[in-house]
Amino acid sequence: MKSVNKWIKLYFALGLNYDEILSCLAFKNHIIISKSTLRRKLKQCRLFRRKYYSDILEVALFIISELESSGRQHGYRWMHLKCLQSGYNVTRDTVYLLLQILDSEGVKSRKRRRLKRRQYHSKGPNYVWHMDSYDKLKPYGIAINGCIDGFSRNIVWLEANITNSDPKVIANYYIKAVRRKSGCPQRIRADLGTENTYVEQMQKFLRRDHADELAGDKSFLYGKSTHNQRIEWFWGLLRREMGQYYMDMFSEFSRDDSDLFCGDHLDKSLIQYCFMDLIQRDLDSLQLTWNTHTLQSKQNYGTERQRPILLYTMPELYNAEERLCRVEDNEIDICEEETVYRTILCDETIACLCEMIRRENNLQKPSYADEAKDLYKRLRRLIRFELESMDV
Repeated sequence: MKSVNKWIKLYFALGLNYDEILSCLAFKNHIIISKSTLRRKLKQCRLFRRKYYSDILEVALFIISELESSGRQHGYRWMHLKCLQSGYNVTRDTVYLLLQILDSEGVKSRKRRRLKRRQYHSKGPNYVWHMDSYDKLKPYGIAINGCIDGFSRNIVWLEANITNSDPKVIANYYIKAVRRKSGCPQRIRADLGTENTYVEQMQKFLRRDHADELAGDKSFLYGKSTHNQRIEWFWGLLRREMGQYYMDMFSEFSRDDSDLFCGDHLDKSLIQYCFMDLIQRDLDSLQLTWNTHTLQSKQNYGTERQRPILLYTMPELYNAEERLCRVEDNEIDICEEETVYRTILCDETIACLCEMIRRENNLQKPSYADEAKDLYKRLRRLIRFELESMDV
């Protein structure tokens, strides 16, 4: 009984509706209950969508805290899902009205027409993974790499690091995903670049003995970025939801009249030290919200409501089949030995210096972007003052 309630609470917190919760219980947990039983259990747990709404002031304060960082890029549907996943019971209409009050300019700027895109077709989850790097923040020392499943649009990984050019680092993202899933995709699509060479070799190695039409050398495909449709589209969403916020902030640092960023090793390392954890936290939040949100485009999968995580984990509901290729643990171990996992997300010497300055001046690690901005300015001023004193 406790196990059932635990799963129900989790799926409810993710924002799933009744039918989706029942499907997850049946397919993922092998628990079959009726909708009336689900309603009763939700009532026992005091979980309601249309009762016991959260205090509107608390919701407004949460939205304000989101608007103080990259959350100002979110639309009302995205913000509503983040409210639900943060424990606030609120209607979508209420979130929309609050955003009109708290961020009227942002609401207006998001009201624009969308281009009609060409249709994309895939045979099922893990048929093709699309991987790529996002370089818009790279001039400031932040390198992002991601991978998305072509069928479901479920994000496989989304990582911020000091580099997205080291093939051993990119390969570590890949092999960690393969280990989590106990298998690899039938095919990977990527841009032509040296950073993808280790992933190419590992994918072909893991697929060498499989018997399908894409086994071996055909399991990895290079192509132009314009043809890597799924991940290129996602980078546009990442820029809207959080990337533009950091681009604007860092661009402000490098303005001629601000003199807060000159692009040298010290400045990039300080940005990495102050912002890397926050950016990774935003990426993790983006991944969770994207994977659990309802897709607006209606594909012919037999139902109108489609969420990436459900398309990915329960393809049977959408007239598709799982395409994951099982691999042995010892083969994954062999591949992982050739990868690099970077735990230090900043120059080690500069990181130690920053830690020493923080302790001496009783400075806290930042929890929000504005705090990171203030910490960056202070550390930069103190360190450059010491360096100039040494030169004299």
